[in-house]
Amino acid sequence: MKDFKSFMKMVMVLVVPIALQNLINVGVNAADVLMLGKVSEEELSGASLGGQVQFIMTLIFFGLTSGASVLVAQYWGKKDVVTIEKVLAIAIRLSIAVAVLFTLITYVYPESIMRLLSSDALVIQEGVKYLRIVCFSYIFTGMTMVYLNILRSVENVMISTLVYLNSLVINIIGNAVFIFGLFGFPEMGIQGAALSTFMARVIEFVIVVYYDRRRNKIFQFKLKMLFQRDKVLSADFVKFSMPVVANELLWGSGMAVIAAIIGQMGSAASAANSIVQVVRQLATVLSLGIASSAAIIVGKTLGEGNMKAAKVYSDRMVGLSIATGLLGSAVVWIVRPIALSTMTLSAEAAGYLSVMMFVMSYFVVAQAFNTNMILGIFRAGGDTKFGLMIDVGFMWCFSIAFGALAAFALGWSVPVVYVILLSDELFKVPFSVKRYLSGKWLRNVTR
Repeated sequence: MKDFKSFMKMVMVLVVPIALQNLINVGVNAADVLMLGKVSEEELSGASLGGQVQFIMTLIFFGLTSGASVLVAQYWGKKDVVTIEKVLAIAIRLSIAVAVLFTLITYVYPESIMRLLSSDALVIQEGVKYLRIVCFSYIFTGMTMVYLNILRSVENVMISTLVYLNSLVINIIGNAVFIFGLFGFPEMGIQGAALSTFMARVIEFVIVVYYDRRRNKIFQFKLKMLFQRDKVLSADFVKFSMPVVANELLWGSGMAVIAAIIGQMGSAASAANSIVQVVRQLATVLSLGIASSAAIIVGKTLGEGNMKAAKVYSDRMVGLSIATGLLGSAVVWIVRPIALSTMTLSAEAAGYLSVMMFVMSYFVVAQAFNTNMILGIFRAGGDTKFGLMIDVGFMWCFSIAFGALAAFALGWSVPVVYVILLSDELFKVPFSVKRYLSGKWLRNVTR
């Protein structure tokens, strides 16, 4: 077992690149928000709400790879690369199926999707334009995300940082060129943002293919692996992945429903929420890095059979998650006046944004703690069903149910509804603590 100084070095090697990746992803989203925010509230809201489709889809991918990572991290502790390659093939096979389904549905029914998310005709119109183009990036997104997340589970995180950094640069340049019509290109507005996103995802995929063929010294993906079957390993994959997929899908669907509830309360509320979601992502980059690192470090240690070290490492990760949550809260307070002074918003939208940022400042602390527990420590030990139960229970049965009631039946104000919609993270904290102290998550799941 490593002393605290050696442990922190091990954590930083993982946390810094992962946090940087999260920050880059925030940058990609922020580029759309900032540039479309200069065009109109309707285009900003259309892209943000249309992005909920990809948000749900990527959460399914994240669920698949998080479940896969339960196995990969522990088999990495045993240095069983053959089994890791089989898990990679299962995850990619499923991701392709999900991406094709989302592409077809989004291309055929974009207006129906947007009507679920907004009641504003102009926002719906702009969202349809966005979805018709961006849906063709879904397949590339799925394969790239799965491959890079599996690599992360074997402690190879730098390639993901490089891939997403390239994506950020391409997205920013593409947005500027296509949204505003620079260098002789036509001014495309929201369609330009979608085209830029598509280009960035294709280039991400090309870089990943090159890395797999030329640079990956740990494992390599082979096309024939998609057609191989391992019943025992597939059963393990389903056992640990399906609760995570269900968790991520229901959580992601819940976030989309929350966005839809706010969207139905007017374009000003939707525009403010679009901005505050980017701030939330910015404030949680470190806490998500801690959670991902916990899953890798604790999972690998459990795979090695060292339960005592796994518990000590987990205790340390809990302390780090609280610290990064408080740091995230400080980030919200720092960004709040900057966002209010720089974004082109109506007085109504600016008022909503001010209140939402205040609510977000306490939300990110609780989210940091719960994320580390559910996505990091519990999943490292294969305890995937617990997160499903409390995520779904509190989000759907409390926050969304009462939030929808407050918005549509009681007619309460946007700020009050927003507080209700984000209250679930606070209620999950005591349940996460109780589960952690029980030690039921401390398991070696390898065969």
